[in-house]
Amino acid sequence: MTLPHLTAEQRAAALDKAADARRRRAAFKESLKRGELTLADVITLGRDDEVVGRTHMLTVLESLPGIGKVKAARIMERVGISPSRRVRGLGPKQRVALEKELGGR
Repeated sequence: MTLPHLTAEQRAAALDKAADARRRRAAFKESLKRGELTLADVITLGRDDEVVGRTHMLTVLESLPGIGKVKAARIMERVGISPSRRVRGLGPKQRVALEKELGGR
């Protein structure tokens, strides 16, 4: 795999963009942990927000209050969602199944 040749300015801009995405993702996950966002909010945000849309569903579930790694993995398995699925990639049936499984979280 060949790496692209970037100028110093392009590299700095890419690093700034990546750091901003990490900060926004951390803030988004913290909002989930505090209960400020629900699963329905996340799915709606994921349609327009690039950071939310590219977040793995497993990470989203793990960020919900009262759900850890094991419980999140079991929910994903019961609902039939691949562990690598991202928020934006959820299908309509998967969305409904998740909302039904988790209630109003």
